[in-house]
Amino acid sequence: MSIFLALDQGTTSTRALRVTADGDASIVFSATHKQHFSGTDRVEHDPEELLANLCAALSAAGEATAIGLSNQGESCLAWDAIDGRPLSPVIVWQDRRTAAQVAALSHAETEIKALSGLPLSPYFSAGKLAWLLENNDEVKAARRAGRLMLGTTDAFFLQRLTGRAATDITTASRTALMNIATGQWDSTLCQLFGVPIECLPPILPTVGDFGGIDGTPLTASVVDQQAALYGHGCRVAGDTKITFGTGAFALSLTGPHLRLDRQNGLLPTVAWSIGGETSYATDGGVHAAGAAINWAQRIGLLNDPSELNAFEAGPAIDRGLAFVPALAGLGSPHWDGSAAGLFIGMTGATTRQDMQQALIEGIALRASEIVAAMASDAPVTRISVDGGVSRSRYLCQFLADTTGCTVVIPSVDELTAYGTAQLAACALGEMLSTPAPSQIIEPNPCDAPARLSRFSQAVDRAKGWHLGPVS
Repeated sequence: MSIFLALDQGTTSTRALRVTADGDASIVFSATHKQHFSGTDRVEHDPEELLANLCAALSAAGEATAIGLSNQGESCLAWDAIDGRPLSPVIVWQDRRTAAQVAALSHAETEIKALSGLPLSPYFSAGKLAWLLENNDEVKAARRAGRLMLGTTDAFFLQRLTGRAATDITTASRTALMNIATGQWDSTLCQLFGVPIECLPPILPTVGDFGGIDGTPLTASVVDQQAALYGHGCRVAGDTKITFGTGAFALSLTGPHLRLDRQNGLLPTVAWSIGGETSYATDGGVHAAGAAINWAQRIGLLNDPSELNAFEAGPAIDRGLAFVPALAGLGSPHWDGSAAGLFIGMTGATTRQDMQQALIEGIALRASEIVAAMASDAPVTRISVDGGVSRSRYLCQFLADTTGCTVVIPSVDELTAYGTAQLAACALGEMLSTPAPSQIIEPNPCDAPARLSRFSQAVDRAKGWHLGPVS
């Protein structure tokens, strides 16, 4: 029986999932890695630590028929094109050090969005790679020597594991350097950001030949959120999923149709490219979901995430208490990197439990804003959810109530890894089944417009905070 191995290299951990041809799935490796906060707006990973965890995952997994790799998306680095030695830390997608540098390109924002489909934001890889070129002496020296490679983490891993650097079209679509219409690196975008096009890895389809690891073919490489979209079984235009991990990321499949020039704050992105056919999706992201819960634990507001499963009081937002999880700025549909995290509405009677409730509601409300934007394109009636934060049944019910959508919880927790395994199997002509739902949550009646309007007022107060003191 065929066995497919998914390597899921995420923001906080590396996991390996073995999936048999009959759909039986089991985690065979999991390890966290250090988060390096070297400055107020900086988040970094050690590329060698990430690679060591991937190697440990491969060792623990044993033999497989084929391997798939999923990656963090916008996180990127520089390395030596000859020997694969990293020349920089991984600059993580949450990192905001390039905010001023990116803002200096505001004169070209319309052109950048038209070519890449993405707004001008420090969230994407282009500004991060440009920062490395300007500020890292080893990167500068490697470029002078003709040995520089720049790219997202997947390309680095592939060079070290298979001997060949490459990225796939889904990951490249998150850099702001790829032309969203052609699926290739764009010379104009590279010139605008100051990233040498010759230092970027080739772009390949999501499913195909990515080389081999000790004789086992690596047949799929994909950005994590698109892997989850596939794992949720989204195959028809309008199918929608939200992954509640470090961030919360919603994708809605649009099929073969690329939707540009939308005015709802969502992003066009490549869902996957298989067998010469490319599928697209609209994308919306909340930059702090699990990250907000981790922060709450660090400061003592929360002892354990299980405290977010149920509350005796009515919804905090309905009582005027709100939390805006803008700890790394606001993503879709606002795109305000200067926004700050905010609690508002506290009184002398506000309790610790009230603030915990507002915390989890804030994550759900930001996701609800994105669903509302998606519904401006086409009705959304059903949302499939996964990720650690979705274990909060309060969040899932609150999301269903506020969006008016049925919320589906699949029977497999590891949808990113499972989708990666499905894509790896697809290359060999094998189809792994879509996990059945473990729970279906129907919405309860509530005044959702009033709830979202109240939250919108809080969001407006969070915007622009990091622009500086008011004179």
